[in-house]
Amino acid sequence: MKSLLKNSSLLLAFLCASATALADYHVLTQYKIGGEGGYDYIRVDSAARRLYVSHATRVEVLDADTGKKLGEIAPTNGVHGIAVATEFNHGFTSNGKDNAVTMFDLKTLQTLKVIPLNGKKPDAIVYDADTKQVFVCNGGILAVIDAATGELKTDVKVGGSLEELVFDGSGRLFVNAEDQSVIHVVDTHALKLIATWPIAPGEGPTGLAIDRAHHRLFSACGNGKFVVLDSDTGAIVTTLPISEDPDGATFEPATGRAFASTKGGTLTVVQEESPDKFSVLQNVTTLPGARTLSLDEKTGEIFLPTAKFGPVPTDGSSRRAPILPGTFMVLVVGQ
Repeated sequence: MKSLLKNSSLLLAFLCASATALADYHVLTQYKIGGEGGYDYIRVDSAARRLYVSHATRVEVLDADTGKKLGEIAPTNGVHGIAVATEFNHGFTSNGKDNAVTMFDLKTLQTLKVIPLNGKKPDAIVYDADTKQVFVCNGGILAVIDAATGELKTDVKVGGSLEELVFDGSGRLFVNAEDQSVIHVVDTHALKLIATWPIAPGEGPTGLAIDRAHHRLFSACGNGKFVVLDSDTGAIVTTLPISEDPDGATFEPATGRAFASTKGGTLTVVQEESPDKFSVLQNVTTLPGARTLSLDEKTGEIFLPTAKFGPVPTDGSSRRAPILPGTFMVLVVGQ
């Protein structure tokens, strides 16, 4: 019996050590970009091995494996997000300062069309393969664009300050409303709001991810909570701790792991042990400002844009710490 207990203890210790080793995420390298200006979203095209990185008035296009600059999409004044519709050879950028979307050729990176929008400060932008449409968070509305033609089809009135959005692949879109601390649910075929779900105790939701197979949503909230919801009913499954001021979330189907990136420089890794059981696997130290992210489903690596910053102004203004010229980069996190 003692021998059996000893062997069992050794097996448990081995399994725990193996799990820890498997969770050894860390910064693998940095892709240096340089230049000046702010940044927001990043998008990886795993199949084409490209990174699209928003950067002030342009989108930097990098080789996802080496960080080599392949080109840029410009001008995209105040660019926030990038969407990729490979089947049409079209990409789209949301240009916050111009209240417009740029449609570009994925192969040449040349601008094909500039699409004026009706809302203000377009932000997150995502392509929905189910309906062949691009959805843009545009103030309190969702702008809907035909991915084949670039035509602005309609605006869906939703309300609130809309942040990240995801799709379930079955005709529903979910979008965080940061100022209302809710998730809005939209029918992507009827193009209408069908539900609004509160996410308390989460407040100020930004990043959003989905596990389609198990019908789970992951909402990264500004008050340091990662809220997991049932995507069928809106019921809260659990809440996990993350650092404050997140701006990105993603989910990796192959490992059952959700990730949340925060402004302070922490990437939280959450393991889905079952659809009703979740645990924090690791808190990875990145760099301050690495608040958005994109997952490469081919390699399992995570890309996070950031830069180095100067001191916060002490003149009583609300200005942020300035980005130091020439320091813009993309961090590559993996195992």
